[in-house]
Amino acid sequence: MAQPTPISCTPGLLKLLLVLLAMALAVYIVGPPLFWQFREGLTLVKQAATCSPCECDCTLEAGLSIPPDCEKLDPQFRHDMEKNYTDLLSEELRLQQTVAEENREHSVMTILDAKRLASQYQKEAEKCNAGMETCEGARERAEASLIAEKKVTAQWEQRARQMGWKDK
Repeated sequence: MAQPTPISCTPGLLKLLLVLLAMALAVYIVGPPLFWQFREGLTLVKQAATCSPCECDCTLEAGLSIPPDCEKLDPQFRHDMEKNYTDLLSEELRLQQTVAEENREHSVMTILDAKRLASQYQKEAEKCNAGMETCEGARERAEASLIAEKKVTAQWEQRARQMGWKDK
Protein backbone atom coordinates (compact mmCIF):
# COMPACT_ATOMS: atom_id res chain seq x y z
CA MET A 1 0.00 0.00 0.00
CA ALA A 2 1.31 3.42 -0.89
CA GLN A 3 2.01 5.89 1.90
CA PRO A 4 0.64 9.43 1.40
CA THR A 5 3.38 12.03 1.06
CA PRO A 6 3.53 14.48 3.97
CA ILE A 7 2.71 18.09 3.18
CA SER A 8 5.71 20.24 3.84
CA CYS A 9 5.34 23.74 5.20
CA THR A 10 7.69 26.11 3.49
CA PRO A 11 8.71 29.39 5.14
CA GLY A 12 6.98 31.38 2.40
CA LEU A 13 3.66 29.55 2.99
CA LEU A 14 3.99 30.05 6.72
CA LYS A 15 4.55 33.81 6.26
CA LEU A 16 1.52 34.02 3.96
CA LEU A 17 -0.66 32.25 6.55
CA LEU A 18 0.57 34.55 9.33
CA VAL A 19 -0.13 37.67 7.20
CA LEU A 20 -3.66 36.41 6.41
CA LEU A 21 -4.25 35.63 10.09
CA ALA A 22 -3.04 39.12 11.10
CA MET A 23 -5.29 40.78 8.53
CA ALA A 24 -8.31 38.73 9.66
CA LEU A 25 -7.62 39.65 13.29
CA ALA A 26 -7.30 43.36 12.42
CA VAL A 27 -10.61 43.30 10.50
CA TYR A 28 -12.25 41.47 13.41
CA ILE A 29 -11.07 44.08 15.95
CA VAL A 30 -11.33 47.30 13.93
CA GLY A 31 -14.20 46.38 11.62
CA PRO A 32 -17.28 46.74 13.88
CA PRO A 33 -16.44 50.25 15.19
CA LEU A 34 -15.71 51.46 11.67
CA PHE A 35 -18.95 49.93 10.42
CA TRP A 36 -21.00 51.70 13.11
CA GLN A 37 -19.27 55.03 12.50
CA PHE A 38 -19.88 54.71 8.78
CA ARG A 39 -23.54 53.83 9.38
CA GLU A 40 -23.96 56.74 11.82
CA GLY A 41 -22.37 59.11 9.29
CA LEU A 42 -24.86 57.99 6.64
CA THR A 43 -27.73 58.58 9.08
CA LEU A 44 -26.50 62.11 9.80
CA VAL A 45 -26.17 62.88 6.10
CA LYS A 46 -29.74 61.68 5.49
CA GLN A 47 -31.05 63.74 8.41
CA ALA A 48 -29.20 66.85 7.21
CA ALA A 49 -30.78 66.44 3.80
CA THR A 50 -34.31 66.23 5.24
CA CYS A 51 -33.90 68.86 7.98
CA SER A 52 -35.68 72.14 7.39
CA PRO A 53 -33.49 75.26 7.42
CA CYS A 54 -33.24 77.17 10.65
CA GLU A 55 -35.54 80.15 10.95
CA CYS A 56 -33.43 82.10 13.42
CA ASP A 57 -30.20 83.74 12.34
CA CYS A 58 -28.63 83.97 15.78
CA THR A 59 -25.07 85.18 15.53
CA LEU A 60 -23.34 85.93 18.79
CA GLU A 61 -22.24 89.52 18.73
CA ALA A 62 -20.32 89.73 21.98
CA GLY A 63 -19.77 86.63 24.08
CA LEU A 64 -23.03 85.73 25.78
CA SER A 65 -25.27 88.47 24.41
CA ILE A 66 -28.57 87.20 23.01
CA PRO A 67 -29.78 88.67 19.74
CA PRO A 68 -33.25 90.25 19.92
CA ASP A 69 -34.62 88.07 17.07
CA CYS A 70 -34.17 84.85 19.05
CA GLU A 71 -36.25 85.91 22.04
CA LYS A 72 -39.26 86.43 19.79
CA LEU A 73 -39.13 82.82 18.56
CA ASP A 74 -38.75 81.08 21.94
CA PRO A 75 -41.88 81.61 24.11
CA GLN A 76 -40.25 80.24 27.30
CA PHE A 77 -37.30 82.61 26.88
CA ARG A 78 -39.63 85.54 26.23
CA HIS A 79 -41.69 84.69 29.32
CA ASP A 80 -38.56 84.51 31.48
CA MET A 81 -37.30 87.84 30.14
CA GLU A 82 -40.63 89.54 30.91
CA LYS A 83 -40.50 88.55 34.59
CA ASN A 84 -39.45 91.20 37.00
CA TYR A 85 -35.90 90.95 38.33
CA THR A 86 -37.13 90.80 41.92
CA ASP A 87 -39.51 87.98 41.03
CA LEU A 88 -36.59 86.05 39.60
CA LEU A 89 -34.53 86.65 42.73
CA SER A 90 -37.37 85.65 45.04
CA GLU A 91 -37.96 82.49 43.01
CA GLU A 92 -34.26 81.65 43.22
CA LEU A 93 -34.33 82.21 47.00
CA ARG A 94 -37.40 79.96 47.36
CA LEU A 95 -35.64 77.24 45.38
CA GLN A 96 -32.51 77.55 47.49
CA GLN A 97 -34.59 77.47 50.66
CA THR A 98 -36.37 74.32 49.46
CA VAL A 99 -33.07 72.63 48.67
CA ALA A 100 -31.63 73.68 52.04
CA GLU A 101 -34.71 72.31 53.83
CA GLU A 102 -34.46 69.00 51.98
CA ASN A 103 -30.76 68.79 52.85
CA ARG A 104 -31.54 69.55 56.51
CA GLU A 105 -34.24 66.85 56.63
CA HIS A 106 -31.87 64.37 55.06
CA SER A 107 -29.18 65.29 57.61
CA VAL A 108 -31.64 64.91 60.50
CA MET A 109 -32.72 61.48 59.25
CA THR A 110 -29.09 60.43 58.84
CA ILE A 111 -28.28 61.59 62.38
CA LEU A 112 -31.31 59.74 63.79
CA ASP A 113 -30.25 56.58 62.00
CA ALA A 114 -26.72 56.97 63.34
CA LYS A 115 -28.02 57.47 66.90
CA ARG A 116 -30.27 54.41 66.58
CA LEU A 117 -27.39 52.28 65.35
CA ALA A 118 -25.07 53.61 68.06
CA SER A 119 -27.69 52.74 70.70
CA GLN A 120 -28.08 49.26 69.26
CA TYR A 121 -24.31 48.73 69.25
CA GLN A 122 -24.11 50.05 72.83
CA LYS A 123 -26.72 47.51 73.96
CA GLU A 124 -24.82 44.73 72.21
CA ALA A 125 -21.59 45.87 73.87
CA GLU A 126 -23.30 45.88 77.30
CA LYS A 127 -24.57 42.34 76.69
CA CYS A 128 -21.08 41.28 75.68
CA ASN A 129 -19.56 42.90 78.79
CA ALA A 130 -22.13 41.20 81.04
CA GLY A 131 -21.33 37.86 79.41
CA MET A 132 -17.61 38.46 79.86
CA GLU A 133 -18.13 39.29 83.58
CA THR A 134 -20.18 36.11 84.01
CA CYS A 135 -17.48 34.05 82.30
CA GLU A 136 -14.75 35.70 84.34
CA GLY A 137 -16.63 35.00 87.58
CA ALA A 138 -17.16 31.36 86.58
CA ARG A 139 -13.47 31.04 85.69
CA GLU A 140 -12.43 32.47 89.07
CA ARG A 141 -14.78 30.08 90.91
CA ALA A 142 -13.47 27.14 88.88
CA GLU A 143 -9.89 28.17 89.66
CA ALA A 144 -10.66 28.45 93.38
CA SER A 145 -12.40 25.07 93.27
CA LEU A 146 -9.39 23.54 91.51
CA ILE A 147 -7.01 24.94 94.14
CA ALA A 148 -9.20 23.57 96.94
CA GLU A 149 -9.39 20.19 95.18
CA LYS A 150 -5.59 20.12 94.82
CA LYS A 151 -5.24 20.81 98.58
CA VAL A 152 -7.63 17.97 99.43
CA THR A 153 -5.80 15.66 97.01
CA ALA A 154 -2.44 16.60 98.56
CA GLN A 155 -3.79 15.83 102.07
CA TRP A 156 -5.09 12.41 101.00
CA GLU A 157 -1.83 11.65 99.24
CA GLN A 158 0.12 12.63 102.35
CA ARG A 159 -2.08 10.41 104.57
CA ALA A 160 -1.66 7.54 102.10
CA ARG A 161 2.13 7.90 102.20
CA GLN A 162 2.07 7.91 105.98
CA MET A 163 0.11 4.65 105.84
CA GLY A 164 2.78 3.07 103.61
CA TRP A 165 1.65 3.78 100.06
CA LYS A 166 4.45 4.21 97.56
CA ASP A 167 4.51 5.48 93.95
CA LYS A 168 5.41 2.87 91.37
